Amino acid sequence: MPLPQLADILATLDLAGSGDNTFVATQLDNANHHIVGGHIAAQALMAASRTAPGRLPHSVHVYLLRAGDARYPVDMEVVNLRDGGALSTRQVRAQQGGEVLLEALVSLTAPVEAMDYHQPLPDVPAPEALAPVEDQLSAYADEHHGFWVRPQWIARRYVDAPPRLAMDMPDPPQHTRMWWRPTEPVTDDPLVNCCLLTYVTGTTMLETSVTMRRTTQIDSFSALIDHAVWFHRPADLSDWVLSDQVSPSGIGGRGLATGTMYNRAGQLVCTATQEIYFGRDRRG
Repeated sequence: MPLPQLADILATLDLAGSGDNTFVATQLDNANHHIVGGHIAAQALMAASRTAPGRLPHSVHVYLLRAGDARYPVDMEVVNLRDGGALSTRQVRAQQGGEVLLEALVSLTAPVEAMDYHQPLPDVPAPEALAPVEDQLSAYADEHHGFWVRPQWIARRYVDAPPRLAMDMPDPPQHTRMWWRPTEPVTDDPLVNCCLLTYVTGTTMLETSVTMRRTTQIDSFSALIDHAVWFHRPADLSDWVLSDQVSPSGIGGRGLATGTMYNRAGQLVCTATQEIYFGRDRRG
């Protein structure tokens, strides 16, 4: 089954309204029919934002309770918890077949003039100086039916070794830093921008955890438990974005990962944290 492309993701972020503060979210099916955590988190963010016109997300906190079935849509209900002078808060519950898949809290903000500061961009090579990931992993092109070199909706250029390369290294890199950008033009809508950042952080931060575990995302079962993103400023998705990811802890079958993203101008775009549950190694 082919990977979703940008047009597919954007289409599923355009939620269908089904009543007051309720929406129907079409999923992206895959071989395992597993709903992707980063994708449904992005949809929950979109649902909440649709109920707060004129305000943009500044944070989303998601707990993923059940896997769900990607062949069927998900019903999302948004509860208005508060509308203040600068901040609005929404609760989102996603259900399928009467079972709760996701609970989320979303905070949205009106524009506020205030002091602006952020940590600087890490000292890393420019994306033009790095090889595309397909070239980095060309020696593994025959593994898993071409899994490592298959076309994706984002182009990636790694500063540190990606998980498959790291497996063959004596010591895993402590960071997973990569430049990424969509392979096709993207709207400059700031809300869609936030949703795409949620999708990307939710699906790529797994890599730093599996690297520390000396495995890869395809060799281990994993499930996203929770995911949080703080949006600092819109990313320029017409250019490269740097993702700097690290896994500070792995315990009890769970891997904690944190990530920061920067635009090409060196501004901090978002900060994200997630925890992944890992099952038994599939290589055994």
